[in-house]
Amino acid sequence: MLLILAAQLIVFAGETFSGGSENGLVLLQWGAKFNPMVKFGQWWRLITPVFVHIGFMHILVNSFTLYYIGGAVEEMIGHWRFFLVYFLSAISGNLMSFAFGGNALSAGASTALFGLFGVYIALGIVFDDSYYFKQTGRQFLMLAGLNLIFDVFAQGIDIWGHIGGLVGGFLLIIAFALPGQKLRKGVIWQIGASALFLAICAFLYWLGMVR
Repeated sequence: MLLILAAQLIVFAGETFSGGSENGLVLLQWGAKFNPMVKFGQWWRLITPVFVHIGFMHILVNSFTLYYIGGAVEEMIGHWRFFLVYFLSAISGNLMSFAFGGNALSAGASTALFGLFGVYIALGIVFDDSYYFKQTGRQFLMLAGLNLIFDVFAQGIDIWGHIGGLVGGFLLIIAFALPGQKLRKGVIWQIGASALFLAICAFLYWLGMVR
């Protein structure tokens, strides 16, 4: 988590010294998502936006969220699971934005951060016999819901990216499971969640390319 945090702070510094983090050309230079460029083959713009931020408040809020929530999730699920959930959620979020969003520039770690919200929500459902997971899952479901309601009324917010990240994180933690824990439905749930995640991502990429 700390490496990811350091990387996005370094990128933000690079944006600042390259002409400003709110300059459209600078954002494109550093890897912001721009649907026409993705269609022209720059598929990496479905990954790189997780490191790119627009303005000081954007990087500040996302960095604090990553530090506190990301740190807790990483401690709970381990380093490699955290790495995969974080970046794959970012990809599913950017794919959702690619498929349903407009052609505005999009950037930020919030796709991945919503994936971390999805982790807690999924654990609250899968391990419903655990008071901690059940209560925490409800809290993060409310938090995600309030954020999405805010997204509807706010300008310049990529709500599709947030939804895609949330769905991605939900499915991915079921696919990977917790260290030392077995799902009650076992490998069937894991295979099903993995297949559904891949199918959704493939469909979103296809839809984004043909729209």
